[in-house]
Amino acid sequence: MTRTERRRLLDTVEALGAAERDMVLAFAEFLAQRGAPSEPEPLPEPQIIPRPERESVVGALKRLSASYPMVDKGKMLNETSALVAQHVVQGRAAEEVIDELEVLFLRQYEKLKQDHGGTA
Repeated sequence: MTRTERRRLLDTVEALGAAERDMVLAFAEFLAQRGAPSEPEPLPEPQIIPRPERESVVGALKRLSASYPMVDKGKMLNETSALVAQHVVQGRAAEEVIDELEVLFLRQYEKLKQDHGGTA
């Protein structure tokens, strides 16, 4: 279920009265229990945006986020923040940090693919 679908469902259910919410919950539980598990949606392939010759670390984060929209950026927050801090605070070269960011995004995608059953 996408974020948009979740939000839409939640907004709709929240607009109902208590009795109607109970009915929706009961029906959803019925549907979840009655059928065979559905096939998971195929994991989309990353749409790799080529790295420009001169790129900032922030620009690289934006490019990689657009290239890998399926990965959960929250799961990488600690690592990405540490890399950005190494560049900004410690003066580490942008090229080195961007190289590591690319590896980090690819590794997260590979893990997601493995968790998804090894298929993209």
